[in-house]
Amino acid sequence: MKDLVAKVRSLNLFSPGETVVVAVSGGADSVALLDILSRLDDLGLKLVVAHLNHCLRGADSDGDEEFVSGLAARYSLPFIVQRVDVASLAATKRLSLEEAGRRARYALFDRSAQAHGATSIAVAHHLDDQAETVLIRLLRGAGGAGLSAMAKSRQILKRPLLQITRNDLESYLKLRGLSYRTDESNADTAILRNSIRHELIPFLKRYNPNVSQRLAATAEILACDEELLEQLTQAAYDRLATAEAGKVSMAVEPLLKEARGLRLRLFRRCLLSLRGDLRHVGLAHLEAIDRLASSERPNARAKLPGNCFVTRCYGSLSFETAAAPQPAAWELTVAGEGEHKLPDGSRVLVRRAERPARLTSASRLVAYLAAEAAPFPWLFRSFIPGDRFVPLGMSGAQKIKDLFINEKIPPPDRSGIPLLVCGREIIWVAGVRMGDKARVTPATGAVLRVEILEITP
Repeated sequence: MKDLVAKVRSLNLFSPGETVVVAVSGGADSVALLDILSRLDDLGLKLVVAHLNHCLRGADSDGDEEFVSGLAARYSLPFIVQRVDVASLAATKRLSLEEAGRRARYALFDRSAQAHGATSIAVAHHLDDQAETVLIRLLRGAGGAGLSAMAKSRQILKRPLLQITRNDLESYLKLRGLSYRTDESNADTAILRNSIRHELIPFLKRYNPNVSQRLAATAEILACDEELLEQLTQAAYDRLATAEAGKVSMAVEPLLKEARGLRLRLFRRCLLSLRGDLRHVGLAHLEAIDRLASSERPNARAKLPGNCFVTRCYGSLSFETAAAPQPAAWELTVAGEGEHKLPDGSRVLVRRAERPARLTSASRLVAYLAAEAAPFPWLFRSFIPGDRFVPLGMSGAQKIKDLFINEKIPPPDRSGIPLLVCGREIIWVAGVRMGDKARVTPATGAVLRVEILEITP
């Protein structure tokens, strides 16, 4: 079905010649995704296959890994695999199996992108997945942001199949003569998504046979609305809010002149700025803040999830995290190769290395740098508010704070993350993200391997 290839091409999600990490589980959707991307001949994409073995289904999980390995070999593509005991991870982190698996997968995809200098990560979410996500979020309670569901493109994450149904993908595979693996756990209706897929959506189709298409279209409309509302919220935030370390404040009088819907969005924006996420923050919390702002009481305080407090003090409304000792700023000059001790007792090992074939590392605490692009001396230091850098594969600068928020790194932990500075430019946020300035390319000569050893003497 050439039309599927054309439909993906028409989305303009990829640039000619770019490197793309393709998430392949072995199921029908991801096998179709890999084949479609491999047929975008005019783009000349450099594909890298990444697979996570969740270790949940014994021999079947190993069979999935073997199948995807063979698939990558058939397309003559690099193959990255990692085995993670997702059940143990879920128990240790107190997560559901679904959430633990999702975190492990995306951690692998990010590492794979960094190792191969990829500027896109392609995942196989399709139209039916989108419809299911809308229903899940509707049942759990969500506003426009949640009901807009999955975006076709967000930073380097790309979803080329969001406008294609599961049936069309399976028909495509049949016509192409491609096999795939079937995960029997997808039939378990004790799992919410599976119940929606096999029970709720078939029931809703009695009222509208195209219900999945309609739900996906609704998500797209809401996403457009959400983009506009976010712009309005950000403009109001820039106009009304004053941010400093661990605290955001707004004057009550101009705040109350805004529409209630915008006020609620502003409260979410303040909490996101402080916490880095909005987990466990619901409408009831936002309404409580609004009552606090409009109260005739000049002084009041409310505690919110995530160890945050909202304080009304006369004409000011302040959002702040619980007071905690602020770690002292630190820095370490690295004049050349060798071993260097960081203030927390960990060590930095810098040495010359052969250029790795894949730049793959089992640890995010290892970086490979082009020596000519990163001359000594270097400076390892703590984070300073306002720090910016250019992430690997990107051309524009990003705030380090935004990176920490995206990576869900708690504010108290951020000052302990070493930033590697060369000249006046941050080239590595250790353990989090490589910068673009000193990346290793096929034309790179000397290579430096930098490793942070989390071993105290």
